[in-house]
Amino acid sequence: MPCVSADGKPTESGRKIIAALKAGNTSAEDISTGSGMPLYRVRSGLREMVEAGLVAENDGSHTLTEQGLAAV
Repeated sequence: MPCVSADGKPTESGRKIIAALKAGNTSAEDISTGSGMPLYRVRSGLREMVEAGLVAENDGSHTLTEQGLAAV
């Protein structure tokens, strides 16, 4: 199940990742715990969201972009 729909908006799982990021979780492991999603799903979702411009990644730490904040 993708985290970003064809129109570039977050899906339900994408919104869970965004909520975990907004709560201060930045690593894939912490996002997994905060969102209740399996780690493999969070990792693939983060890759999708980085490609879509919703999330930025720097040395394993993830943050929401302005576009990501506006998407929720």
